[in-house]
Amino acid sequence: MADITVIILTKNEEKNIEKCIISAKKIAARILVVDSGSTDKTIEIAKSCGAEVFYHEWKGHAAQFNWALDCCGIMTPWVFRLDADERISEALADEIKDKLSKNISDTVDGYQMRWRVYFMGKWIKHGGTHKPYFLRLFRYGKGRVENKLMDEHIIVDGNVEKLTGDLIHYDYKGLDTWISKHIWYSNLELQMYQTQNNMTGGNTSQKKKRGLYYRMPIFLRVRLYYWYRYYVQFGFLDGKAGRIYIYLQAYWYRFVVDAKICEAQYYGEKK
Repeated sequence: MADITVIILTKNEEKNIEKCIISAKKIAARILVVDSGSTDKTIEIAKSCGAEVFYHEWKGHAAQFNWALDCCGIMTPWVFRLDADERISEALADEIKDKLSKNISDTVDGYQMRWRVYFMGKWIKHGGTHKPYFLRLFRYGKGRVENKLMDEHIIVDGNVEKLTGDLIHYDYKGLDTWISKHIWYSNLELQMYQTQNNMTGGNTSQKKKRGLYYRMPIFLRVRLYYWYRYYVQFGFLDGKAGRIYIYLQAYWYRFVVDAKICEAQYYGEKK
């Protein structure tokens, strides 16, 4: 086992948590589940799979994860952030163990990886979903999650390298839950747009892209973003599942956010 503590944030994840923990065991010396009040069998399943379960009242993704770093007695030199609907692939696990078993890791403080998204059972390879790298593995004491309402990133003070293996996103909860979750996300994005507009990403490139998007005309930017993801980034090559995913994520969700911005402005002018 690599000398890693895996941290998983949960609430009502009984459909995902078992497979998540099983995948974490490929690399973990210790698995911590930080739950914020599950009413299903999440806690029972997590304990039966060998994870340690902590309760902490929900105050946002960043606050929840940083609490785990500070208060759960982490003793390993490395930490991995894993969401309940994610799985560590065999290739990624082997690569992590190889890196951390060699002296290569002595000069590295964080590792980035890519996300392999599955939707309706199909790997969505195009539309930009498999392109971005994000940081999930870091040396304990060198990284924290930035204080953002959503789309938060782990910021590492030190040298960061990229891994070739994928982190798999596979949610078993279905479309109703996906839509409900993204309505919740849209409320967080509205709050961030209103109060944290200068905190737009984990690095300079992401800040520039998000800043450019919000400078474009409202609603037109939604159409352009969808067109870019579906046609320029070849989202249409993923068939029916890809069409549904890109439409919901790149058009429907962004339209809801813009509609809520309009609503907030309307009621603000009425005051």
